[in-house]
Amino acid sequence: MVNYYIRRTARVFATVFLVASLTFGLTRLLPGGPFTQLRVNLLRSGVPASEVDSRIANLQNIRPDAPIWEQYIDYMTAAAQGDFGTSISLGEPVSQIIAEAVPWTVFIVLVSTILIFLFGILLGAIQAYWEGSRFDKIASGLSISMMSIPFYVIAVLALFVMAYQFQWFPTAGTHGTDVEVGLTLEFFVSALEHAALPIFSYTIGGIGGQALAMRGNSIQVLGNDYVEVARLRGLSDRRIATWYVARNAILPLYTGFLLLLGFRLGGTIILEQIFSYPGLGWYMWDAMESNDYPLMMGTFLVITVALVIGVYIADLTYSKIDPRISQGESDAY
Repeated sequence: MVNYYIRRTARVFATVFLVASLTFGLTRLLPGGPFTQLRVNLLRSGVPASEVDSRIANLQNIRPDAPIWEQYIDYMTAAAQGDFGTSISLGEPVSQIIAEAVPWTVFIVLVSTILIFLFGILLGAIQAYWEGSRFDKIASGLSISMMSIPFYVIAVLALFVMAYQFQWFPTAGTHGTDVEVGLTLEFFVSALEHAALPIFSYTIGGIGGQALAMRGNSIQVLGNDYVEVARLRGLSDRRIATWYVARNAILPLYTGFLLLLGFRLGGTIILEQIFSYPGLGWYMWDAMESNDYPLMMGTFLVITVALVIGVYIADLTYSKIDPRISQGESDAY
């Protein structure tokens, strides 16, 4: 078992190392490279040509005149210490920008993912219990429809109708400009109002898939022999539904829950841009538009690491939740 944990942990570090290396390489394949636009901006702002390279080195923790392998070592060493340089467009440390943005993104992703699973599991379980009924057919049709509509389409419609037409919710920001940040009820209500539409868009777009998955799992469990034995023992339908069917049907969805958290962090690049919600995705989009390579590399690395950690946690904890799975026997994740 110890060797199993060591192997999985080593894979995490290896994956993060490869992602950081890939990020370093890809930014150098972009048009103009990582330094051309920065050199132009610095020269336009009046920085003497003799000081441009040293200014770039201070911003990116990379010596632009050094060989590529030395730049790579400088970047990896700084990244390992959590130092991603200074944002070119914002003039602030990238690590500070990410630290301020992450809580807002995690909030909408975590809340929406929890709602997706709660409503999806409930709807799917009811569908399985009433398999073949009119409710099951209508709910299945709605679930397929929700799966077919991208979340960003729902986001645009929600913004237009609920924010611009009816003005029920604000159109931008994470909280009101006149609300002071702090542990107060006013701040909490304001933050919830600003996050309501992003959470709604993510949730509506994801419930259908989880409901259909839960329905399929539940129907499969209902056909098992131990469910029939429970019925013959005279157990109530409620106990059978909760202790036998629901618990076993939810297990395969557990891994998907953690993976979905990571994947939805990537989706916030579009979602936060639609709602002008300054989270991690919003800053990454802004970095791509302004050729802000330090901020681009930092946000991309954080999003990727979040996905890797989600897979890692799912892999290590699934056997604890489902005793039928033993460590080291499955490499599915």
